Amino acid sequence: MFEWLEYDFMLRALAATSVLSFSIAPVGAFLVLRRLSLAGEAMAHAIVPGIVIGFVVAGLSVASMVVGGLAAGITVAILTSLLARFTIIREDASLASLYLIALALGIFILSASGSAVPLKSFLFGSILGIDNETLFLIGATATITLTSFALILRPLTTNTIDPVFHESQSKRPGLVVQWFMFLVVLNLLGAFKALGTLMAVGLMILPATAARYWASTLTGYLILTFVFAIASCWIGLIISYYAPDVPSGPAIVLVAGGFFAASLLLAPQGLGFMNRREPEAETSQQTANVPSNFPHPHQKEKVQ
Repeated sequence: MFEWLEYDFMLRALAATSVLSFSIAPVGAFLVLRRLSLAGEAMAHAIVPGIVIGFVVAGLSVASMVVGGLAAGITVAILTSLLARFTIIREDASLASLYLIALALGIFILSASGSAVPLKSFLFGSILGIDNETLFLIGATATITLTSFALILRPLTTNTIDPVFHESQSKRPGLVVQWFMFLVVLNLLGAFKALGTLMAVGLMILPATAARYWASTLTGYLILTFVFAIASCWIGLIISYYAPDVPSGPAIVLVAGGFFAASLLLAPQGLGFMNRREPEAETSQQTANVPSNFPHPHQKEKVQ
């Protein structure tokens, strides 16, 4: 029954996705809370030209593709901020325009280089073929991410719930947001070889949206997001082991999608909750008792 534990490639994949879940869960949770889920998708496409250029220049070197992807992601993020600040185009339109250009540029370079076949595993994932270099990358990403959240969790939470108050209390209020977006790009790069730049967003967002239907505190939300993420990885890997024709990356994301669907239908704050709504007066009383560090589902979450 557990014969898959006897294979080294499965053990490496399980270890890598477990560490990755620790790293990617808080990033996805705050993307959902800040209503930036689509920004994560856009950044996943924005790093493609950097990964492609790194591959064309240095071949199958994880380090070169990470440097290229990080440079591309940071460039798109900076240009998005500058265009939103100095032109009439809003930030969402600027990001959409730039990530589409970046994605098209990446595909063009990929086609022109004639090296599309080896790179497909990086774009769509190769979790069962993880090497030591990728394991080191995932470990370094998790270390940087968890250390960063230990330092910025309080200001990031304040900025998410009440950005006006955060700006009044901080000398450089934009620094925490900029570092958070750096962590988004870093985790997309950390997951790109395991799940691909396209599937990595699914593991980042779906467990967080599923957990949002259950949690009523920030601590519980972060823990449940991690639980859904690691469960999706393990179940998806086991499914792909017993069904060899099923790719591991899409299997993981589909399991995460299953958690989302189940949460939507069954969770207290999902559709089941909407069908059992209590009177408005009682709801208002409950809202008043909700801890200030986490938005109540009946309130519109304040975002930047």
